[in-house]
Amino acid sequence: MVANDITNCKVAVLAGGWSDEREISLSSGAACKKALLKAGFADVELFDVAEDGFVAKMAAGNFDVAFVAMHGHYGEDGCVQGLLEVLHVPYTFSGVLASAMGTAKDVAKIMYRNAGVPTPEGERVAPGVMPSQDELDAMVARLGLPIFVKPAGNGSSYGITKVTDAAQLAEAIAVAGAKGDAVLVEQCIEGTEITVPVLGNDDPEALPIVEIVTGAEFYDLKVKYEPGELHHVIPARLDPQTYAKAQELAVRAHKALGCRGVSRSDFIVTAEGKPYILETNTIPGMTETSLLPDSARHAGIEFPQLCKRIVELALQG
Repeated sequence: MVANDITNCKVAVLAGGWSDEREISLSSGAACKKALLKAGFADVELFDVAEDGFVAKMAAGNFDVAFVAMHGHYGEDGCVQGLLEVLHVPYTFSGVLASAMGTAKDVAKIMYRNAGVPTPEGERVAPGVMPSQDELDAMVARLGLPIFVKPAGNGSSYGITKVTDAAQLAEAIAVAGAKGDAVLVEQCIEGTEITVPVLGNDDPEALPIVEIVTGAEFYDLKVKYEPGELHHVIPARLDPQTYAKAQELAVRAHKALGCRGVSRSDFIVTAEGKPYILETNTIPGMTETSLLPDSARHAGIEFPQLCKRIVELALQG
């Protein structure tokens, strides 16, 4: 790596893969490559990690840094990060452990609670297990209705069901666990949906909060990939005290998981002004409709500069 000018670095953008989020990852990767070139990087190569020969090409490529634009299994859960550690290639976003904990929503909840970040109550269902009717009834009694049922280790709203009738719970668990994931059955907190990006390594700072307005039951797949201007309100319409609290909690979650570079934490803010964290995205979406770039623009950071900053943070170690 050339230390004086970061744009002299040879960058491998990693995208695609095998998860449900493969296509959005390919879009993120293409957008990041374009942004890095616009930011002045001269040598940027885009890889679909699912292609034959990817590992050999990475090992022989003499890359200074890998820009990981992957989401879901094998990309955001610590797997590709482990490979890059073995290859001794610095990479963007969080390390192996933070990536794994951020992806495992049930584990992340433990870290949030230890750090004093409020999160909805929830119960984990082990992979391949269907609770008995008595156990299902006990979940409903404890968590109330409606409740959310989601894969504990998947992202982007895949496999999520909002259960409004106790009779729906078993089927919702089967849907969420269909691909072998553990399942999280989670208390439904009503309120305003927001997301809070955080930028930095040792001294991270929150970016402007995005309020998500959907008109849907929740922020589902259809809504997520529609144009941002249809659903993003920046800055979020919160009172100043609640706004500051949500930013503080997002930074606390970033640190609790050990994130680096960028994270983006999703919250529900109740009518009383209390933010509850739902999850932390350790590799947020990086397309034109994505939440992180939209927030960064409102902080005066255009997309090419954001991608360059993410590379800088990766090279800080």
